Order: sequence, then C-alpha cells, then structure tokens
Amino acid sequence: MLLFYATNIASEIITLDENDSKHAIKVLRLKIGDKIYVVNGSGNLFKCEILDAHPKKCTLTILNKEFQTNPFEQISIAVAPTKNNNRYEWFLEKATEIGIGSIIPIVTKNSERKVIKEDRMEKVLVAAMKQSLKRYVPVLKSAITFKSLVEQHSSSDLNLLIAHCYPDIPKEKIYKRVNSSKSTLLLIGPEGDFSKDEVEFALQNGFQSVTLGDARLRTETAAIMACVQLNMIYD
Repeated sequence: MLLFYATNIASEIITLDENDSKHAIKVLRLKIGDKIYVVNGSGNLFKCEILDAHPKKCTLTILNKEFQTNPFEQISIAVAPTKNNNRYEWFLEKATEIGIGSIIPIVTKNSERKVIKEDRMEKVLVAAMKQSLKRYVPVLKSAITFKSLVEQHSSSDLNLLIAHCYPDIPKEKIYKRVNSSKSTLLLIGPEGDFSKDEVEFALQNGFQSVTLGDARLRTETAAIMACVQLNMIYD
C-alpha cells in the first residue's frame, strides 16, 4: 500500500504537501490516474486517484473513505526527555508503531533535557504512522513539569500510574493496577529516576506505583515496555 499523509483536504480533493508530492512524483514516479492511499492522522483512510502530478503540489481526488476509531486512545504515557535526543525519538517512533494515544514530555527534578523540539517530534510521529500503516498520529502534548501534570490529574477518573525503582515503596505489575474500562496515564522518569519526593507527591495525589521488572532499564526502554504491556491490556 502506498500511504501518504495529508491534512489539506477540501471536499473531495486532497493536496499533498511538498515533501509527499516530491516523493510521489519524483521518487516513485507516479502519474495521473495512479491510485494511492492517504491518511489524515485522525482515523480516516482515503483511496485516491492522482489528478495533477505536480512535484510540489500533487492533487488527488477521493474515490473512497473509511473511518476507524482509535484503538489506542486510552493509553497515555508521560516520559521525561532523554539527554540524547535520538533515544527519545526512537521511543516516539516505536510507540507509534506499537500503538499509543498520547505522549507527554515531562520535566522532572533529574531531567537532563528541558528543551523540547516539538516540530521535529511531530515529524517523527507522522513518519512512523505512515511506515506502520496506522491511521492515527499520537497526540503530542506540550512539555509540562512533573508537579503540574500530577496536580492536573489528581482528581481525574483515570488509572494513574507511576513507574519507579525505589525498593522500599511497594509496587505492583501494570496489569494489576489497570481497570481496562478506564483510560490510563503512566509516568516514566528520566535517567536517574524520579526523585523520591516526586514519587511520594504522586502517590499522595492518587497515583499508584508500578514496576517494569527487576532489570535497570533506560528511560526509552521502560517507556516501550509500558506501552507494550498497556496494549496487551486494552487489546
């Protein structure tokens, strides 16, 4: 399947952006009359035919449209950005391929990266969506401090979870903490983990401790493990 992404949709006409237009016409050498598929990142899959094979502004006509509800919308993971930006982008890519509803960059006491390049992250998410033939781009929320995020959700009707490595604070496996009739927000800390004060603050505000096992995991690995386990619960 030749899958492209577009949000510039007017009635029965779709216009691809310059990058996708160039890929379709210059790289794949598609021409007028050829059929391709387009997703809008919000659940719609369009079967289209090329009307104008312009390498900078390729236009398509919609032949058929299918809508799919988001099977991953109940899964939200808040992850502290890693010092090495490539590792965080790896997490974004793999989480999109696996399936996730939203991603929240959080700034914590031990965070080594506090500047977030949202435009770059959005491009990684879109590319991963197209590569994995998904119909939804995960929602990338604006970066937020740990304290603000916890306070915002302290009274929400969600499964509120925080993963950490403190041995003296009781923890359960994720599946034991999740009521699948509710959405889940799970917090993953930075290199060096959350501070103990942060964990205790989260617990005081309705969050529950979870463990991802005995191994010491990198931030992005822990986040992917959590994503996989939540997918299995909501599948």
